[in-house]
Amino acid sequence: MSDSKQQRKRRRKENTSDDGVGSIEDGEKKEGAVKTKGLTEILTSLIILDDQAKEDEKEVEKANRQEMIHFEENHGKKTRAMMDYFPNLQDYHRDAEFAEGTRKRKARANALAATSAAVMSISAADVEDSVLNSDDKGTLSDKALATGPQRRLWVKNRSKDWWDQCNSPDFPEEDFKKAFRMGKDTFDLICNELTSVVAKENTMLRDAVPVRQRVAVCIWRLATGEPLRLVSKKFGLGISTCHKLVLEVCSAIRNVLMPKYLRWPDEDTIRTIREDFVAMSGIPNVVGSMYTTHIPIIAPKISVAAYFNKRHTERNQRTSYSITLQGVVDPRGVFTDVCIGYPGSMPDDQVLEKSTLFQRANAGFYNGVWIVGGSGYPLMDWVLVPYTQQHLTWTQHAFNEKIGEMQRVAKDSFARLKGRWGCLQKRTEVKLQDLPVVLGACCVLHNICELRNEELDPTLKFELVDDEMLPDNGLRSANAMKARDKIAHNLLHHNHAGTSFLS
Repeated sequence: MSDSKQQRKRRRKENTSDDGVGSIEDGEKKEGAVKTKGLTEILTSLIILDDQAKEDEKEVEKANRQEMIHFEENHGKKTRAMMDYFPNLQDYHRDAEFAEGTRKRKARANALAATSAAVMSISAADVEDSVLNSDDKGTLSDKALATGPQRRLWVKNRSKDWWDQCNSPDFPEEDFKKAFRMGKDTFDLICNELTSVVAKENTMLRDAVPVRQRVAVCIWRLATGEPLRLVSKKFGLGISTCHKLVLEVCSAIRNVLMPKYLRWPDEDTIRTIREDFVAMSGIPNVVGSMYTTHIPIIAPKISVAAYFNKRHTERNQRTSYSITLQGVVDPRGVFTDVCIGYPGSMPDDQVLEKSTLFQRANAGFYNGVWIVGGSGYPLMDWVLVPYTQQHLTWTQHAFNEKIGEMQRVAKDSFARLKGRWGCLQKRTEVKLQDLPVVLGACCVLHNICELRNEELDPTLKFELVDDEMLPDNGLRSANAMKARDKIAHNLLHHNHAGTSFLS
């Protein structure tokens, strides 16, 4: 009996101990489950936050892309609007100029008619008095016949001593060249070429300005760039007369001399130009060197932003406005093609695309030949430009060196152009719509001086500074890339390339 009681006590103790262990294990399990649930919630939160951050980044990138697309569209619209506006601006200037010219012609005709009527009435009265006082009433007296119509227009008496000295045969050649940037023979040639267009006849109101003086007024004004009031004092003419003479002679130079002295060369001349460029650089089939410069102007009243020159403004720390002058020259520095008058905000590649040169190229006029340009122009089937990437091989360095030699021909020619004609160095009084005529006359006179070996005075040397901008699309022809690589390889392979780039 006692044994059974002891066995029951032992079983109760064992059951009690087993329940304590079980409860402990259950507590540990519950605690582990809570911790696992907390970690799961934290990880889930982190994943949600990461996904949200990625979504935010995508939204920002999408917004940036849309903003960039919108900006490019606006920029393109503004550029196209500016390009479309420029021809309309030129048409507006031409219409305004035509209307102003018509008004002036009518006013001059009315004034001339009134003056002529007054003179004729006075002359008739003189004749009538002579008839009444003569002894023979049937014939006119000798005094009445000798009187005739007299000039009645008052003209201010101005000194022409300086021009009379320059026009004298005894005037020194060197002094004449210093004043007019050319010798007497070249000046006489220009006068003879322009006589049929420039010459005016005397009237009963005043004597016409001689041809030599007309041409001298224009050339001295272009050469010195002096204001019209100083031109007036030098030549003994009115300021308005000098302004009119400059525009008339420049227009005559463009119409009469430009077709003769500034034109694309014929086949025989092209052959000579190729040979000269090959001798200079070793690069075949080059027919010209191209460059674009800027001519400073006064801020125009219309479309100011189009003529704003950002590069010159940043460099000179002064607001600058300009128009462009693009030219192609031969090995002697003579212009064979010019494009004048596009706004100064346009980069070189856009000016090229607007030019007649580009239109002729698209028509196949320059197939098989190269025109060399700087880094501001794109590489095309007919435009050869240097390599512009940062890391160049020896072959590419050598090629760029030869391209630079041909580019210097154009730069030196433009430097002589601006040095010879001082009106191109500073803002001029000429109206914007008249500037292309004046600049064209400067290019023609430059060619005449270059062809006649008129040396430029070293004191007139001009330092040419034009900032070149790399075009947005600098490579526009895969065939041109292969041709340029082949030319560069041949230069080095045939020992035409120099080695100065290694020093």
